[in-house]
Amino acid sequence: MPNLNMKHLRYFWAVATHGSIARASEVMHLTPQTISGQLRELEEQIGAKLFGKSGRNLALTESGQVVFSYADEIFRLTGELQDVVSGRPPASGITFRVGIAMVVPKLLAYRVLAPVLALPEPVRLVCHEAPLTDLLADLSVHKLDLVLADSPVNPALNIRAYNHVLGESGISFFAVPELAARHREDFPRSLNGAPMLMPTGSSALYRALGHWFDRHEVKPRIVAEFEDRALMKAFGEAGVGIFTTPTAVEQDILQKYRVALIARVDDIKERYYAISAERHIKHPAVSTITESARHDLFALRG
Repeated sequence: MPNLNMKHLRYFWAVATHGSIARASEVMHLTPQTISGQLRELEEQIGAKLFGKSGRNLALTESGQVVFSYADEIFRLTGELQDVVSGRPPASGITFRVGIAMVVPKLLAYRVLAPVLALPEPVRLVCHEAPLTDLLADLSVHKLDLVLADSPVNPALNIRAYNHVLGESGISFFAVPELAARHREDFPRSLNGAPMLMPTGSSALYRALGHWFDRHEVKPRIVAEFEDRALMKAFGEAGVGIFTTPTAVEQDILQKYRVALIARVDDIKERYYAISAERHIKHPAVSTITESARHDLFALRG
């Protein structure tokens, strides 16, 4: 392939960033026809389609995702170089892109990622939340440095990725104080018929809770299921039902939400993983996350 035309690459990057040729043309003060023509030339030079149709919108192809991940890094570094030669300090040091599976509790994700922000070298943390399969696809084309999940990579997905166990925690049951008081006595039998908020069936916790309910011969009334566990907690705080969260962040829940503890359960374990595209951890932010989670968050509270 001859030398890549950087002007064409910037037009491509603008379209991918802004989501459409029309929006990119507005930002760059160019006609849509000009940008479309430059994109066609770039695709001919690369020898692959970069965009496909998704309804009325453009969507990156697999090749487009790879090119975008490199283009994004190229233009970020270009911006930093312009800052340096102009005598301004660069806006950030390491860029660390993390995918967070929607079933991972947000407070736990924060506790896992927070140590990165205390590193000596500044880190620009970029977080993406999506279903696990979507995040793993982004990881495979290097759009993400790491994925946080509640389950390891399924071998059936045929994605080259490696699981790094962060730790495990028992779970705690919570509800608004009045509902918690009614179900705290004679737990877990008190859960028979109790209104329950659950993660969706794609979550490892959903299956673990189902087996646990069967073992204890209790049958709660499942009011709702949530892919986003922050939304589940919002419903719990409104008094709709009982919800669970890892005991590792129990105190955070009590401080943040107007709820009370019903009980802790140690025979249900939630295990969390950092999933990377490399077998041996090299990124300094990933090393910080894994070490801090194993020795602090889960070691002290799990």
